[in-house]
Amino acid sequence: MSRLEILISSVNKDPGDLADKLHIHSDAVIVNQKPGTRGKTEKDTFILDSFVIKTITMHDKGVGLSRNTALENATAEIIQFGDDDIVYDAGYVNRVLEEFDAHPEADVLLFNVQQQPGRETYHNEDFKKVSWYNYGRYPAYAICARRQKIVDSGVKYSLLFGGGAPYMNGEDSLFLHDLLKAGLNIYRTPVDIGHELATGTSTWFEGYTDKFFYDRGVLYHFLYGKSAYLWGFRFLFKNRDEMCREKGFLKCFRLLRKGVRHGRTLKKV
Repeated sequence: MSRLEILISSVNKDPGDLADKLHIHSDAVIVNQKPGTRGKTEKDTFILDSFVIKTITMHDKGVGLSRNTALENATAEIIQFGDDDIVYDAGYVNRVLEEFDAHPEADVLLFNVQQQPGRETYHNEDFKKVSWYNYGRYPAYAICARRQKIVDSGVKYSLLFGGGAPYMNGEDSLFLHDLLKAGLNIYRTPVDIGHELATGTSTWFEGYTDKFFYDRGVLYHFLYGKSAYLWGFRFLFKNRDEMCREKGFLKCFRLLRKGVRHGRTLKKV
């Protein structure tokens, strides 16, 4: 048993081919969702280069459900979230473990993964504690953590946001938000561990539609509570030239506010 397990969320993939394609060289849990099909959840295990790869085939959809299922089936000391389009560098296991060993104060570490050109949301230049002001830029595949700390916190991925969920992206930001709220210590690190495959298209972004602004409002309710309008205004004003060019700033803000109000009626799951 290795100290590190990668928790891979995938859709309609062959787990064996996927593990090889992503250059996995540690134990792993691969959750493969097959939306639109029926059947019970199936579990299996195979060995790849002496590493134990657990596979879970599910027919219910939703990236939050996938990540929670992977976490529930993980057993290693350190867990690392991943997707089916992230290829890992040779030696990534040692890099991750050495960074945790060097920083016992860190419950969660956010590593560098090179993203597709034009889709970059972050790049860590230094080792520094992550605060309420800068946690929202990180995707799931940047997140590595001490598994027991996550389990003890009781924090799980929301089932409301992300691929296969009712509302668009934001599940990773909400997950980190909840970890901070639970008191976990999160740090960023400049250590590189992999890169994103060039797929050419986003799995969720379909342009600055009404749903984009509405769903952002729902998310901001859960992230910012009573300050959701203020943060929503700031977000839109900062990006108004790009995001609000077609609809106009006021319409975009009205849609966001409508989403915030709807978010207040929802129970967090």
